[in-house]
Amino acid sequence: MPRGTLEVALISAKGVENNDFLSNIDPYVIFTYGSQEHKSTVAENGGSNPQWSQTFLFTVSDSSSELNLKIMDKDNFSSDDCLGEATIPLEAVFAEGSLPETAHCVVKDQEYCGEIWVALTFNPETQRGIEEEHYGGWKESEM
Repeated sequence: MPRGTLEVALISAKGVENNDFLSNIDPYVIFTYGSQEHKSTVAENGGSNPQWSQTFLFTVSDSSSELNLKIMDKDNFSSDDCLGEATIPLEAVFAEGSLPETAHCVVKDQEYCGEIWVALTFNPETQRGIEEEHYGGWKESEM
């Protein structure tokens, strides 16, 4: 499993269902990677197409290979409502180093309910102080 940091750029969502009767929804996103969790700011009156432009950092050091997210609606007088969820596999970003802004399907009760746009960057951990020379696939350390 790779080690390093995963940078998640939250851009926007589109087509999120508005479940508030008299007003626009106030969406926010909860990201979960392994035991780590980050929460975006609330897009006040963001409605079905909220914009965020926020970045979150996760430490990659365990065997988790997916990023989970929930789009929530902030409610003042009751518990917040879940508007949908998405799971983003991370193998491609670990292999490539970065993935451009991409739409991911958001589902609720196994039904499509919009999309969320994120960009991902993986910065692998580097070992300092050890210089290695490569010889046809073999590594020789100076230490």
